[in-house]
Amino acid sequence: MAGQTQKEFLAGLATGAVGVSVIVGLKRLYDSMSDRFPKEGRNLKKGVRQLKILVCGGGNGAHCMAGVAGSHAEIDVKILSLFEDEAERWANILKSNFLTVYEPLVNGGHMEISTKPKLVTNDPGKAVEGVDIVFMVVPAFAHSQYLTAIAPFIKPNTLIVGMPGQAGFEFQCINILGQKSSQLAIASFESLPWACRVDDFGKHVQLIGFKDVLGMSVVTGKDCKIPFPIVDTIQDIFGKKPAINLVQNYIAINLMAKSIIHPPLMYGHWSNWDGKPVREKPLFYQGVDTKQANLLSDVSNECIRTAKQIEKLRNNLKMKDVIHIFDWYKTYYHDEITDDSSLMMAMKTNAAYDGLLHPMKTVEGGFVPDFNYRYTREDIPYGLVVMKGIAELAGVATPTMDEIITWAQNKLGKEYLVNGRLTGKDLKEARAPQSFGFKTLDDLFNI
Repeated sequence: MAGQTQKEFLAGLATGAVGVSVIVGLKRLYDSMSDRFPKEGRNLKKGVRQLKILVCGGGNGAHCMAGVAGSHAEIDVKILSLFEDEAERWANILKSNFLTVYEPLVNGGHMEISTKPKLVTNDPGKAVEGVDIVFMVVPAFAHSQYLTAIAPFIKPNTLIVGMPGQAGFEFQCINILGQKSSQLAIASFESLPWACRVDDFGKHVQLIGFKDVLGMSVVTGKDCKIPFPIVDTIQDIFGKKPAINLVQNYIAINLMAKSIIHPPLMYGHWSNWDGKPVREKPLFYQGVDTKQANLLSDVSNECIRTAKQIEKLRNNLKMKDVIHIFDWYKTYYHDEITDDSSLMMAMKTNAAYDGLLHPMKTVEGGFVPDFNYRYTREDIPYGLVVMKGIAELAGVATPTMDEIITWAQNKLGKEYLVNGRLTGKDLKEARAPQSFGFKTLDDLFNI
């Protein structure tokens, strides 16, 4: 866009010839035609280099990430999708459409961020070529597929970002990337930055709500030199929200992963289910009861006890970022919650959760729970099992985690936990440290 006049820019907009992000909401359009035209990007700070980023995935988060990042004129966005024919379908859609993110405004209404990614492909070589940052915006069970695909092509001094990484992300990255991992940096977010939902595949995504704060850890390989400030650069891509909180070590982010939330709520609601269809899909977060909230609180307390034991055993390590889930809600969803008198009420009154339902399957007579949905299929092997594994290495008992894992693995037809120990036949399919041969707490800090 550099050097264009307003007239040239609008002509390009009318013909679809503009090769950079186009802001079509009234506020953004006003900005683009202000005396600061040509636009220097939505929110990037002066001095931050131009970037080439790769967004892996084709779901809600990937749509939102591609749109938000693409709203910066300085950033070229490529998308890699390995799911069936998704890349081809998305590329064809973008031939005659923009990708538009509907972003809420503080005082009501919304603005529209419209952009065209530079490339949508299923070819990992073309996708990775020349990129500075790879954002993994896929479910944890798909991380292995994407990491394996890009491993031959990724260049030194590239940043890989799990968004979210989910528990065990670093273990898996290092295992798959092998010696290359010493030349890379691996960042992991504890959850997605936003609540978002695709309205029309390839074209429209709703950004429903922002987190206020979001924790991120970074592990930098001994031979890696990232040529830009990691935290500031990602913050500039996101905008003001969520504010990134750099967590002091990656084990803390593993114990803070938000896969902690879903399994206790699923277990609390369905553990005594009689197997009969229900007439309506129940609210997931906003239908939380005292039993579910207590289970979640107990699991969170087990993570905190694990963190405190690690601090005790390794007195040079700080684990203060591992906080109770109730405190996390009050901090990270401060502007979304209207009643923070208890964990249960904080979840029930969180506007970011408006209308979200339990994962259900339609059957004759109503609905039954879908235990193969990611709330169990992903958040057990890539969540609670990992946290259990870290606790086990630290010598911390986790009776509530054990109870939930035992129930969930039966629903999944898997075996991770046997008599309270991670020795099950399916452990290699999970991401516990034990799945990758870590046998002691010291092993975790020598990666």
